[in-house]
Amino acid sequence: MKFGIVVNEGPYTHQASDSAYQFTKAALEKGHEVFRVFFYHDGVNNGTRLTVPPQDERHIQRNWSSLAEEHNLDLVVCIAAAQRRGILDADEAKRQGKDTDNIAPGFRISGLGQLIEAGIQCDRLVIFGD
Repeated sequence: MKFGIVVNEGPYTHQASDSAYQFTKAALEKGHEVFRVFFYHDGVNNGTRLTVPPQDERHIQRNWSSLAEEHNLDLVVCIAAAQRRGILDADEAKRQGKDTDNIAPGFRISGLGQLIEAGIQCDRLVIFGD
């Protein structure tokens, strides 16, 4: 089965990020395809490389980045939601006159068309969070 995943909640405010990560990992381990993981609303906060949780806590951003590298996952952060929350890649930082970017490894910024494409291409679109 081909899955599209949508994450609508931030990494440390709700269970949605952890649940989405565990679901994605389990689906891949069972041989399913994950077409794309789309981070929307506060879910874009999963994609900042500036997250620094205490050493004894899980590091959700690093978990996503590692999973993406291992399985060649497409982790897409919604551009409009990201801009509102100060998450920028190098191109967007330059365009907005900012001196740096903060997108995490394995993540990329794009528009809602990527979410629509996932809905069309996948057998199931699974949404985590409100």
